[in-house]
Amino acid sequence: MSATALTISDRIQQELDNLTRAERQLAHSILENYPASGLGPLSSLAKDAKVSVPTVARMVQKLGFKGYPEFQAELREELRAKVKNPIAKHDTWAEGAPSEHMLNRFTDAVIDNIKHTLGQIEPQAFDKACEMVADTDSHLYIVGGRITHTLAEYLYLHMQAIRPKITHIQSTSNTWPHYLLNVNKNDIFVIFDMRRYENNTLKLAEIAHAKGARLILFTDQWRSPVHQLAEISLSNRIVVPSAWDSAVTTLLLVETMISSVQNLNWGDIKERMEELEDMFDQTKLFRKFT
Repeated sequence: MSATALTISDRIQQELDNLTRAERQLAHSILENYPASGLGPLSSLAKDAKVSVPTVARMVQKLGFKGYPEFQAELREELRAKVKNPIAKHDTWAEGAPSEHMLNRFTDAVIDNIKHTLGQIEPQAFDKACEMVADTDSHLYIVGGRITHTLAEYLYLHMQAIRPKITHIQSTSNTWPHYLLNVNKNDIFVIFDMRRYENNTLKLAEIAHAKGARLILFTDQWRSPVHQLAEISLSNRIVVPSAWDSAVTTLLLVETMISSVQNLNWGDIKERMEELEDMFDQTKLFRKFT
């Protein structure tokens, strides 16, 4: 599976409007437990979705596969891509590394990631996520993992200036259960979880969801298990010629969210930021040149 290829989940989402009622029923069944749902025998998939075996065969062909074995082979490739560690990722891109300079190769990959990500994200879903984040009637919790805590903190620092009632939780901390004691129904969680998905993050999401919180997930193209609990999942492409995944596209979405949330309540936010700037002046945090 190439870095730029559509996942099977992407293909299903693109084809939903062109599927028959039975095929849509099958599609939703696959997506509910994706990608594991498609790894068993064809007859088992049909039985679980309560459709006929020919329905499975027809939909697989509509997705561009010659047959069910090819469909399953692609799913297994996706699974292997999901669990790759940094060494394996380095070996994958190094085998076919072109001769161009790394700056060009890396930039081309990032631009490709951005194009594919923007082509897949629904603007209405993104707008809804921003409205949820901007809603000051609900407490906002922001959660990151071992690597993605840097993205979570970046979003948190901006949101802290923009709105009240906000908490930054690091899911790797053994103190995170304490934060969940205060979670109320309809509180908002923004969660970052990229491959290799973290058990702590999933457990935190499960508890928050059980308490009635609404979840927004930033994840990769293969989607964290948290997506099954999330009201909105913002999937983005992360593969580059490196042993490490790229955060550029995720940061693009985060910065766009910050800008959008800022614009939604600019009147109140302006007053809040003016008060913050006054405090900066009083503490002489920043140098003044005039």
